[in-house]
Amino acid sequence: MHHVEFTIEPFIEGRPGPHVLAAIEAAETLGASVEVGPFGSTCTVEAALTPEVVAAITRAALTNGATHISVHVSGHSQPGVSR
Repeated sequence: MHHVEFTIEPFIEGRPGPHVLAAIEAAETLGASVEVGPFGSTCTVEAALTPEVVAAITRAALTNGATHISVHVSGHSQPGVSR
């Protein structure tokens, strides 16, 4: 599993624009459950699906007017699996 955090700008607290809403919807369409926080959004996804989720978030945000996207992906280690 991977933890994906993303922040999409322009950012207006309490009023996510279409660039943010489209990115969240894109991630959720791929099965991610997105939590929207005060400074960004997060979701946990299967490792194999992570590249698709990141691409979908990026594509949807840029298509809908994002001016900046920050994405951070962290992996959760599993016993017996080497990286």
